[in-house]
Amino acid sequence: METLLFGHESRSIIACALASWSPKIGDPTVMGWLTVVAYLLCALIAGRVLTAVTFPAQTARREQLFWGALMFLMLALAINKQLDLQSFLTAIGRCDAKAQGWYGERRLIQREFIFVLLGLILLSGAVLFHVMRRTLPRTGLPLLGLVLVAGFVLVRAVSFHHVDDLINTRALGIRMNWVLELSGLVLIFWGAWRLLRKESG
Repeated sequence: METLLFGHESRSIIACALASWSPKIGDPTVMGWLTVVAYLLCALIAGRVLTAVTFPAQTARREQLFWGALMFLMLALAINKQLDLQSFLTAIGRCDAKAQGWYGERRLIQREFIFVLLGLILLSGAVLFHVMRRTLPRTGLPLLGLVLVAGFVLVRAVSFHHVDDLINTRALGIRMNWVLELSGLVLIFWGAWRLLRKESG
């Protein structure tokens, strides 16, 4: 009975989310499309590193997994950048909050969730750096870029009003979200480019 009830409730929440969300281009601006290109370039260069670089035997498997995962993640984020799928998750959260009766307290919950999320991102980043410590001369910059991009994407997906206001502020005509997102992508691309140049001699 509980399974049936949960299934019905889940379908109702998804139907509610679909009523307020539809697939669309998430950021149809020049910078939006440039960011998509940046993600695709990072995916391409990660794939190039995977196929062109000869890794040390003792860390080869680990580095191959890292660059392969990075390639697929960048490709997925390039697609998601314009499909804006995280807004569908936000719509599900909004509908669930209304169904559970805590929508009026959502700001407090969002704030707490962001702190937890940031803590998890930092912890995950520390674990990644520890696991890849023997490869950091080759993976350090891309790892840092990956942590920055993942942190930006996850926090942005929470869609907390004050966070949105912060990342959408402008300085000299440049929006903070461009700086935060693209800085991570630049680090990924730069680290991969340096590795390829070193490999080519």
